Amino acid sequence: MSILSLNNIRKNYGPIQALKGVSFDVPKGTVFGILGPNGSGKTTMLGIIMDILRPTSGTYKLFDQVPDETHRRQIGTFLETPNFYHYLSATQNLKIAAAIKERGEEDIPRVLEMVNLTQRKDSRFSTYSLGMKQRLAIASSLLGNPEVLILDEPTNGLDPVGIAEIRTLIKKLHLEGKTIIMASHLLDEVEKVCTHVAILKKGDLVATGNVNEILANEDIVEVGAADISKLKMSLERLSGYNSIREQDHLLQLFYPIGATNLESINRHCFNDDIVLNHLQLKKKSLESKFFELTN
Repeated sequence: MSILSLNNIRKNYGPIQALKGVSFDVPKGTVFGILGPNGSGKTTMLGIIMDILRPTSGTYKLFDQVPDETHRRQIGTFLETPNFYHYLSATQNLKIAAAIKERGEEDIPRVLEMVNLTQRKDSRFSTYSLGMKQRLAIASSLLGNPEVLILDEPTNGLDPVGIAEIRTLIKKLHLEGKTIIMASHLLDEVEKVCTHVAILKKGDLVATGNVNEILANEDIVEVGAADISKLKMSLERLSGYNSIREQDHLLQLFYPIGATNLESINRHCFNDDIVLNHLQLKKKSLESKFFELTN
């Protein structure tokens, strides 16, 4: 089952094409990252999904059906910077949110516990850190226990501690079976919490799929020695890798995924009287793949 299916979605603002025929599916039970720099069309896309914006052309489905208000009530959204009454407590703010969303107040203790704010439920919003404010906003989106969450830049502006808190919360919600659609420009965050990703560049979809598939289709082995020239001559006689490159006084060997054997590399070099001072297996990061796709 697909929670969301986009079919050739386009959105124009006059001569500006914010989205240029974007199509992809969000499988149920995934953490789906919509990744791209500012201006790539992420927020526009989320606005269309939640019926805040109308697409210029194209169609989309929610839960494999033409969307209506019933479907959207199954989705909790966090589309903006947290906006609560500063002089009210978390509980009081959530009571207002529950009334607006026509959700029962009995759900408030549960969502506060989920975002680890129970001990601060009676504190005024103005006393919260930015990370706590973000978690309260996510608590508001969880009222009524929706099966899908849409989060727009949930870690925006947070310090490393706040980012880690939101990351932990997203993983927790995923383990509980929720589907999470998360827009972000933070490549590292998408790599750490998302199972699937769609990468946008200036309104174009440049890649989509499982995060592990969108990552490079190669493993990288970094090799170093005192005499780089001698090391390179030795490694050129080694088989099994696709290509070799020198970078930052190290040599990089590019192997098919799973085809590396560090012990055999070390033994080969030792037999050529070369003592390695660096030997490390690295995965090509989402960041490097992202820049390959968008540059």
